[in-house]
Amino acid sequence: MFDSIRNHSKILMGLLFLLVIPSFVLFGIDSYSRFSDQGAPVAKVAGNKITQGEWDAAHQREVERIRASVPNLDPKQLDSAEARYATLERIVNDRVISEAASKQLLITSDQRLARYLQQDPTIAGLRGPDGKLDMDRYRQLAASQGMTPEMFEAKVRSDLSAQQVLAGLRDSALASQRQTDTALDAYLQRREIQIQKWSPADFAAKVEVSDTDLEKFYQAQAERFRSVESADIEYLVLDTAALQKNINLAEQDLKTYYEQNVQRLAGQEQRRASHILITAAKDASAADRAKARAKADELLVVVRKNPKTFAEVARKNSQDTGSATKGGDLDFFARGAMVKPFEEATFALQKGEISEVVESDFGFHIILLTDIKAPKAPSFEAMRPQLEADLRKQQAQRQFAEQAETFSNSVYEQADSFKPVADRLKLNVQHAQGLTRLPGAGAQGLLANPKLLQAVFAEDSVSKRRNTAAVEVAPSTLVSARIVAYRPAAVRPFAEVKEEVRRQFVQEKSAQLAKAEGQAKLSLWKDQPALGQFGPSVTVSRDQAQSQPQALLDAVLRADPAHLPVLVGVDLGSQGYALARVNKLVPRDASSAQQVAQSRLQLSELWGQAETQSYLAHLKQQLKAEILVEKPQVKSAETAEKR
Repeated sequence: MFDSIRNHSKILMGLLFLLVIPSFVLFGIDSYSRFSDQGAPVAKVAGNKITQGEWDAAHQREVERIRASVPNLDPKQLDSAEARYATLERIVNDRVISEAASKQLLITSDQRLARYLQQDPTIAGLRGPDGKLDMDRYRQLAASQGMTPEMFEAKVRSDLSAQQVLAGLRDSALASQRQTDTALDAYLQRREIQIQKWSPADFAAKVEVSDTDLEKFYQAQAERFRSVESADIEYLVLDTAALQKNINLAEQDLKTYYEQNVQRLAGQEQRRASHILITAAKDASAADRAKARAKADELLVVVRKNPKTFAEVARKNSQDTGSATKGGDLDFFARGAMVKPFEEATFALQKGEISEVVESDFGFHIILLTDIKAPKAPSFEAMRPQLEADLRKQQAQRQFAEQAETFSNSVYEQADSFKPVADRLKLNVQHAQGLTRLPGAGAQGLLANPKLLQAVFAEDSVSKRRNTAAVEVAPSTLVSARIVAYRPAAVRPFAEVKEEVRRQFVQEKSAQLAKAEGQAKLSLWKDQPALGQFGPSVTVSRDQAQSQPQALLDAVLRADPAHLPVLVGVDLGSQGYALARVNKLVPRDASSAQQVAQSRLQLSELWGQAETQSYLAHLKQQLKAEILVEKPQVKSAETAEKR
């Protein structure tokens, strides 16, 4: 298709000219300007519209964020009408809060913005050892979000201003002890119950099964027996691991690499030192620091006069509690282990030499260099395996950079086969069977990559059996795949799934018999309570379910406490049917002071959230926030099950 376009580009340009010019004449330029406006408004806040284009872009960003954190999530769920509408609601909420911040003159000063950026962990990670911000990495951070540094800072400023709209209300919510007790008494109420259950398994033998019944059940529940869409593929991987296998290393290259890196391979020089520390905090007054310096100067005179007394002087005078008891000994350390002034002074000394007084953030040091451990260079033969691995990796990285474009172009231009590019780059064509649109639970590796699966099951790939575009599934790893056999999702023939149909039919009919038996007992035991047969008493609550099904727990906690004891019947679906007799309320255990305080804090947080949502609803009404598209109807669980 694309080759045809390239070969007939002039003819196509003429056709496009003939089509486009009359359309301008007939419909006007205004019809084309709609594309720059990116569609009609989908919502309004304070008279300002939110366009379809803005909605689409925001939803795409949300999808990318979610897929980055949950790679195995079905892409169809993220692009459902409900998910898209939720994104639009978030946009409206953000606009409402931003507009309220503007009207309330809530601004963020330069000082607050700077303080926030300094404290932000992400920004802090961009600072070098000297504390200065790495501007290149800062620009990359902003660019990753589609912004310049100036745009990023403006967005942070806007977000900080918007936070002030709701923060005061949310953070000031306070629940009294009486409110907390009332809420907890209701939420954590305990009830003594007795239970009788009817399991479907006990009724399975009573289910009569005929082929006619099974065929009717199969026809009515056909969607239950649908196979999963799958494909058999062949695929090609270009990565450094594959390239390394074809790299032959010359002996001279290994020796040259060894000679160039022998010092690095040998490791760092280590030095052993002892010190005497007179502490002085960075923020101490000038007088206090001068006093500490004078003390250090006095001790320096003492140890230089008699170096053999260094350890004794350190034990009596050093304020480094970790090393003073050891005569100031710090053991061996390499560069990078100590603060900069201390390190520079230590590595400038000769063995046995005592330094001048060295000032650091901790105070004033006197350093004695006691030993030097020079790195021992390993032999060429001892290092051969590491040398070969390093060189192969480096050469593979270079080859990957050179061959990535060739790989990407070749799988596209020769889209009906992998053989040409495989032969050219000396790669192996690999095969996989039963690939599905979503990876199985716990699936890992290249074939579980969401981007690759999306490319494999794209319409063009399925219908035309063409190579997918090269997909980067990991750093320095490109993959292209091609479907060789495709099996669409389809209802499997009755003969193939007959045993599964039988199992589900028996299970469903057994559950119905269990329910019927349970409902009959409910009616009988209500009329004649003395006939009721229940298990031992158990005490349940919302936080202590005692392994009971949620449906049963909800039913017994909804029972009217004014009419106890009371019988409650609960349909447990495939688990059968249960009867519960709710006997009485049981006072909850007394809470410790810590639990009471924690509960009150949690209730205050929930109260704050409720008030925040109420205030947000008020702001929406005040600012005439309106969503102009219809809210999608959420399918009920029953409807979904029937389908």
